[in-house]
Amino acid sequence: MTDAALGNLRAFAEEADAGLLSPVSASPLVAALTGDRAVLAAILAVESGWAAVLERADLALAGSAAVVASAADPGRYDLAGIALRAQGGGNPVIPLLAGLRKNVAALDTDGVGAAKAVHTSLTSQDVLDTALMLLARNTVHAVLADLKGTTAALAALAERHADTLCVGRSLTQHSLPFTFGLRAAQWFHGVAAAGRQLAALEFPVQFGGAAGTLAAGTVLTDGSQATPFSLADALAAQLGLAPAPAPWHTNRLAVTSLGHALASVLDAFGKIAADVLFLSRPEVAELAEPKAAGRGVSSAMPQKQNPVLSVLVRSAALQAPNLAAQLHLAAANFNDERPDGAWHSEWPALRQLLALTLGAAGHMRELAEGLRVFPDAMRRNLDLAGPLLLAEGVGAALAPLLAEKDGRTGKQQLQDVVDQTLLTAPADQAGTYRKLLRDAVPAAVVSDTRLEELLDPASYLGQAAEIAHRIVAAFPDHVPPTSEPNPSHLNGASRG
Repeated sequence: MTDAALGNLRAFAEEADAGLLSPVSASPLVAALTGDRAVLAAILAVESGWAAVLERADLALAGSAAVVASAADPGRYDLAGIALRAQGGGNPVIPLLAGLRKNVAALDTDGVGAAKAVHTSLTSQDVLDTALMLLARNTVHAVLADLKGTTAALAALAERHADTLCVGRSLTQHSLPFTFGLRAAQWFHGVAAAGRQLAALEFPVQFGGAAGTLAAGTVLTDGSQATPFSLADALAAQLGLAPAPAPWHTNRLAVTSLGHALASVLDAFGKIAADVLFLSRPEVAELAEPKAAGRGVSSAMPQKQNPVLSVLVRSAALQAPNLAAQLHLAAANFNDERPDGAWHSEWPALRQLLALTLGAAGHMRELAEGLRVFPDAMRRNLDLAGPLLLAEGVGAALAPLLAEKDGRTGKQQLQDVVDQTLLTAPADQAGTYRKLLRDAVPAAVVSDTRLEELLDPASYLGQAAEIAHRIVAAFPDHVPPTSEPNPSHLNGASRG
């Protein structure tokens, strides 16, 4: 292969994680926080941070940390070449170290012996596990920022549409009267709860040495006031990670907990996306995504306005369970003190989960903040079922008032009314149900006015307003002060 061809391949490799076939995560932010360059930078940050820790503990010569920090500039390294050479040792730390040591030697013009501070008493897993925790921490912080925007928007929708009637659906069919405010509050609940779980994560430093016994660290600190444990804590503080009570080379709860939390966020996003996709169908038309130039277009049909934000978010949600499962599968197969492949299988699954969650978080925030709501269409769809939608409430209110007739209880008589109504054409069911119900329930028992009250969808909302309020109130850290629910809805009364 010619040098020019090799150069072209390397240039291509530099863009290999641009996201051409993963548009949900194709963004400069995702690439900056989870791409190959970000992994490289995190590994170098660990090595540089470790040199600083050693120098402060008088276990490296003065000036070593500055030399290593200069040598740890990611721009000095051939990313594609490191990736290829990683096949030789099974991980990218090994070839990167060769380059780091070479650069340290070249930059150590004052002869401070900085090379002795590079990777001393560490093992590749210490560095890569810690680097991935650093990568995850940075990504999760960005995800949480978008989650706050999403939950604020959803809380505002819940407040604004507390009285907006719509139809609840069960097993694809109309079930009971509902409110869009409660639907938005339930969306909020899923995202806020998942966000709380994500925010509670710790990102621990890894430091165990070759076999997790800290043997080399013990030798390193012999005669020093430092111990391997104090050095590990100092590295955690240097990098802004959590200290770890012990090496966790084969105890992967830090990774599986992270994977579970990321998947939970995407689960909550997936629920919202699925609802928006259905509710934005032209024949439903209760919602629409925010408009943006060039979004939702079709290559063949100029009239199409595809709900692309929801499509992309849903694509991420559908990928997350298998990626989280891969992390659990790996954790269950961490044999010996250093596994033979299980550890390696974590890396792409974890990074893909991080990328998908961060990408989806940005799209979900834009969707929530710009969602278009059409109350008239919601009422139109609610009215499709007509008064039959109130059959449960009618039965509960009227059955006890009806005397037994022909051996049939009041409840059975009202069920007969429903069954006979369902035998008629859908267009005739509203009038048929009213007539049959009036015939079955004597006016002396229930007046026309009371019967119409029972057939008003706004009369059978249960505790919808209070449920929405309780959900939002349970997550005050996700609600800006201006998004507090309207006090008129705090008494639990149902409004239509």
